[in-house]
Amino acid sequence: MKIFFSRNYDSSRVEEPDFTPVSLQEAMEKTRTALDIAYAGFDNAVDTDLIDSYIYEINSLQKRYKHLTDLAALEPAAGIAKSYQHSPIRALVSHVFG
Repeated sequence: MKIFFSRNYDSSRVEEPDFTPVSLQEAMEKTRTALDIAYAGFDNAVDTDLIDSYIYEINSLQKRYKHLTDLAALEPAAGIAKSYQHSPIRALVSHVFG
């Protein structure tokens, strides 16, 4: 009798997920690439369900890209705040008497 759905897992083939932090620039590039791929898929789709799927995917990626661009717009202000990491009073004193 043959057993179905039986697999032997080779431990050398198991890949661990990559949890390294992604930079904002890299996230924007990946999102833009995914958006270009989704637009290409939408242009070539003929089935109505597939067209709907691409519409939802494009809307989702556009919102993600907008969120990332909003974060990028805030990044220079965050870089200025990082120069004074101790306290706001110390930053004010060093700015006035500095």
